[in-house]
Amino acid sequence: MKLFTHRPHAFSLVEVTLALGVAAFCLIAVFGLMPIGLQTNRNATSQTAATNIIAFVVADMRANFTNQGTWRSPLLCIILGNSTTLYFDSQSQCSGNLAGSTNPCGGPRSVIQTRYQVNITFPPSTGNLTYANLKVTWPAGATTANASGSVEMFAALDRN
Repeated sequence: MKLFTHRPHAFSLVEVTLALGVAAFCLIAVFGLMPIGLQTNRNATSQTAATNIIAFVVADMRANFTNQGTWRSPLLCIILGNSTTLYFDSQSQCSGNLAGSTNPCGGPRSVIQTRYQVNITFPPSTGNLTYANLKVTWPAGATTANASGSVEMFAALDRN
């Protein structure tokens, strides 16, 4: 009587086919989510850059702020009360035009590839308070209706 029969252990063709089918289903699901993840990452990067640009512009406007006479921000030459449009690249370098060839204070500059458009407006002030409404849209040449994204902030300039 033979108790143990020696049989080689291996997977059958059906088991291998099922394992490949399950693996293929999982990979298709993962690859299907890749474009959504990349788009989400791109949007988050753009929003972070736009928020950093707004913080930079507000900091420039608050630096040496005086509510008397004609006031200009030190770096970006934003004049109090005048609506202004500025253009930035992805490294927060500023230009006064969409082509990226002028300095915001006037004069030429090395050309940058503009990606963000910043619109600065000043709503009517009450008393001694001065406010600014900042809106960043991208891409830079797009209108508000067909922009890929936007970030908006309302800032108080004189907080004394």
